Amino acid sequence: MVKKINATVWIPLLVCVAFVGGWLAGNQLAGSHGNSPAEKKLNTILSLIKSDYVDDVDLDSLLEYTLPGLLSTLDPHSAYITAADLKAVNEDIEGSFSGVGISFMVNNDTITVLEVISGGPAEKVGIMAGDRIVTIDGDNVAGVGISADHVKGLLRGETDTRVKVGIKRTNSKRVHDYEITRAPIPQASIDASYMLNDSVGYIKVGKFSRTTYDEFLTALHTLSTEGATAFTIDLRGNGGGVRDAAILMANEFLPAGQVIMAQKGRNGRDDNVFVSDGLGSFTDEKVTVLLDEYSASASEILAGAIQDNDRGLIIGRRSFGKGLIQNQMVLPDSSAIRLTIARYYTPSGRCIQKEYSLGKTAAYENDIWERYNRGEAFVEDSIRQRTDLIFTTAHGRTVYGGGGIMPDIFVPNDTSGITGYYINVANAGLLQRFAFEYCDLNRDQLVKAKTTQELLKLLPSDNTLVRSFVGYAAQNGVPARWYYINISHGLIVNQLKAIIARDIIGLSAYYEITNQRDRTVTSALEEIARGHADWPIVNSKKE
Repeated sequence: MVKKINATVWIPLLVCVAFVGGWLAGNQLAGSHGNSPAEKKLNTILSLIKSDYVDDVDLDSLLEYTLPGLLSTLDPHSAYITAADLKAVNEDIEGSFSGVGISFMVNNDTITVLEVISGGPAEKVGIMAGDRIVTIDGDNVAGVGISADHVKGLLRGETDTRVKVGIKRTNSKRVHDYEITRAPIPQASIDASYMLNDSVGYIKVGKFSRTTYDEFLTALHTLSTEGATAFTIDLRGNGGGVRDAAILMANEFLPAGQVIMAQKGRNGRDDNVFVSDGLGSFTDEKVTVLLDEYSASASEILAGAIQDNDRGLIIGRRSFGKGLIQNQMVLPDSSAIRLTIARYYTPSGRCIQKEYSLGKTAAYENDIWERYNRGEAFVEDSIRQRTDLIFTTAHGRTVYGGGGIMPDIFVPNDTSGITGYYINVANAGLLQRFAFEYCDLNRDQLVKAKTTQELLKLLPSDNTLVRSFVGYAAQNGVPARWYYINISHGLIVNQLKAIIARDIIGLSAYYEITNQRDRTVTSALEEIARGHADWPIVNSKKE
């Protein structure tokens, strides 16, 4: 890759501003020299509060309270991260954490192991899917109202430290004690990778971390060996993450010399243009990228590079619209700030950052809700395009700036099968609870399946599955309403099978099943079959 350099209370707020002024005076953030009149004024106020205010003031507490508010007045994405939260934030970025290597759920006040990571610490000592965790380090955790976050905090810890868990199994009355030595556990960012048909590979990217590119490249090569000559990259719901991963992923598809993205800061120090090096392994395959209103940041970098270079089709709905770049800076107390330092631009010159007003985060956060209210998720003509911000792709197609990436092929939000009955059982979590209990009762038989297709053959007929679920839902407060159940029949069956497959085989199996009735995935397959995804893209609804 060639890289070209081309608040609510006035006293806490004053304390916070004075603190930032101190940073500036100390050359820690901005490199200023000496104290300006404003900085002297702020430091004087801070000293007066400390010496003369009617009550004792805990400056550290005031600072923790006011920093988030201060940074939120800059833009919607600059943020303060407490020292307590920073570790978890960095785990998402790095793509790994130190723990025992299980996934679990808290159901009926019981911690149940859903999956044991192959080769992980828990598997090495004999923990199995279906096990109930009843004690952690000698403390009872069953029937005490423990939260999933609390469990996570107890099981994670520093590498090479140990945690003791007490396990109950359905085939044994006694508690089995295990001591597990924590170790680094990778967090996969590729949620699914499989063949949609004989020639199209599907990759679901859940987030962008430092390991995402390597995972993505492995998935591409694996699918290629299975016959893939086209790829559908699903970025729906992906809020972004590490920018460099998106750049490297785009580079795999582009010939040499194509701009992937540019970024521009205030003073030129953060200006960069990233250009493809021509060493990608998949510069000839067909590409479709799936987006929705929750696709943001790094997702939009990848999609923008594909669209503006006419390399593939973007399918779905308008993306979130986050075109601001943050730099994370760790502070002396191990807290951190993420400060917006630049805007990024797609190859055509678009900044896809949607509009915002300084300090007015509520409207920004409610934007997606407003999109739904005006029908944008369902009718393409409801989308508000910035016709004053018109740009042109490499082969002359018109694209727009000022608020997310508009897909080449619009696919509305699918509401088929959604009824009042379905909403009630879904909101009550009954689909997941039924599927979990079904897996728990039939685990010995179901685990014999090694593929999604093998598992589906072990499940009862669709009608039997629905009848069993409806009875279960009735016992748990949602009475049967067969008129609506019949309308939702296909959706209920699809969801139950997908959740069961996820619990038995893994997350990829979930998408294998849900994608069978996913209109956006179907649209991608249709466009590829029609030859509309052949590079370069010269004909689409955006021409």
